[in-house]
Amino acid sequence: MTRYLRASERFFAGVLPEPEHIDHLIEQTSDMAVAVDAEGVVIGISVNPDCPSLGRLDHWVGRVFSDFLTDECKPKFAERAAKLRAGSEPTVRPMELNHVDNARWEFPIRYTMHLARDSDAILLVGRDLQPFAEIQQRLLTEQSARERDLQKVRSAETHFRIVLEASDTPMVLLDPDAGRITDINTAAADLLGCTTDLLYSSAFSQAFEGRRQQEFMDAISAAASADERKSIEVVSRRNGRLVKLCPEFFRASGALVLLCRLHHMEDKDAAGPEFSRTLASLYFASTDAIVLTDSKGNIREANEAFLVMTDTAQLRDVKDRPLGDFLVRGGVDLKLMLENTSKNGRMRSYTAQIKSIVGNRATVDIATAQLRQRGGDLGVGFVIRDVTQTEVASPGEPGVMVSDDAMKHVMDLVGTASLKELVSATSDVIEKMCIETAVQLTGNNRVAAAEMLGLSRQSLYVKLRKHGLLKSGGEHE
Repeated sequence: MTRYLRASERFFAGVLPEPEHIDHLIEQTSDMAVAVDAEGVVIGISVNPDCPSLGRLDHWVGRVFSDFLTDECKPKFAERAAKLRAGSEPTVRPMELNHVDNARWEFPIRYTMHLARDSDAILLVGRDLQPFAEIQQRLLTEQSARERDLQKVRSAETHFRIVLEASDTPMVLLDPDAGRITDINTAAADLLGCTTDLLYSSAFSQAFEGRRQQEFMDAISAAASADERKSIEVVSRRNGRLVKLCPEFFRASGALVLLCRLHHMEDKDAAGPEFSRTLASLYFASTDAIVLTDSKGNIREANEAFLVMTDTAQLRDVKDRPLGDFLVRGGVDLKLMLENTSKNGRMRSYTAQIKSIVGNRATVDIATAQLRQRGGDLGVGFVIRDVTQTEVASPGEPGVMVSDDAMKHVMDLVGTASLKELVSATSDVIEKMCIETAVQLTGNNRVAAAEMLGLSRQSLYVKLRKHGLLKSGGEHE
């Protein structure tokens, strides 16, 4: 082996060992050392005995060093060797090369390259990277295993979600300690009158009426732990439905989880399914418009007759919109109907005008009823009948009926007053009748009556005083 190394342009102090005495030092400090002549042929090799994985490499001597490199490492070695011999590689930088031996054994070595003194031979001092490669390979194997496990978990979670959502049985998963919903399917959310997003992670007791958190969870836990299956009857807070809870415990990853199956319980006096189907058929086939709203008058459901009356194509065009949007007097009519219905439970007849989305108008007679179910108020039902044809059939009848006494008083003035005075008297009679009607319809609510008549509140008071209706509070004199 060539043992002399070219001295670099460094400052040396003291005494260094002679080059011929440091060959043993190279063997002990490196895992592998290879000497290559100018033609790239291996002229010497040394392997540290503490690296048994490298084995005996004596057969490399006399053969081209590149023959024992992988294809991607051959140009790398040639380029670095050329730069070192040309002097354009002043610093010793490590270089990783992958060796192959008989195409069966591959191992990585990190080399530093040194030019031998007074020759073009190169000494490669290497460190075996196989232990690091093995650790890296174990890490990659572990990472792949973790990714496969994660994929299995995701697949199992997807299957669980699909089965949970596809189930027609309303189901809720609870944390028994916190009493909060950890998962819920759409069937359960629909039964409770809400959405899964709003119910998720909320306290389960808040979904029911008159239930305190701790007492409610104690009752559920006791029912789930009983030897015989027990159930709990509760009332949904959002829609008033009577619900039966059937809880049971199961363990997942060492933690207890509560599974509650929900069942809708019909009232004992409720009609059977045949009556419900018949009522649904009537709702869809009725020629009168039927609208179901919440307590604020926002439309929840409407039948085909209402869609035809308002010239809308489908239910989603009217759903969640205020019914007042389709009334000529808008919020005034809706407010009066809701107030009277809330006060009396129903209203037999209310005359108004419906306007469609294209501007068509129709005079209608509206009957209302408050819809109730166990545990709460569901809203208001409106039955709207088009009476435009009735008005056309009686064209001689005025929109506001004037009493016979009032008309007789006007007729008695003929011959004693001018036509202008007669017309003025007639207008006053009609004006008085209209104001009386508006005040009666609004239950003596003069602010609402002014809105209905299109007057300011001050103008209404002036006219009430003019016709002597102020003291009577809207009663007929």
